[in-house]
Amino acid sequence: MSSQTYSISDLARELDITTRAIRFYEEQGLLRPERRGQERIYSPRDKVSLKLILRGKRIGFSLAECRELIELYDPTGGNQKQLQTMLSKIAERREQLEQQMLDIEQMKLELDTAQERCTQALEQTIKSQQPVQ
Repeated sequence: MSSQTYSISDLARELDITTRAIRFYEEQGLLRPERRGQERIYSPRDKVSLKLILRGKRIGFSLAECRELIELYDPTGGNQKQLQTMLSKIAERREQLEQQMLDIEQMKLELDTAQERCTQALEQTIKSQQPVQ
């Protein structure tokens, strides 16, 4: 692992997020920067953790799931356990999304039915209010 370090503004700029977001993840215990006085010094590991958090958020992982994956990070062991866990979580998320898609399709059908009934009822109401000639 390289000995390069990053300031909070370096990471924010590089990863296109706010310093406030980085501090939030730090408060949640997901990042552990060194402190030099008031300055936060982030390691390459912190950068990898932050990337993992951001990727996890994009695909719908909770912070707890991100924490679990970060805790499994072990570059010396090839990250096998982390990668296996990530694959398992991806499969679970995919299953959830498939179910949500089915639920949405069902809801659309129900909306179509409700719309048709309302349209028919409205037409009947309009017809019944027209004067007979």
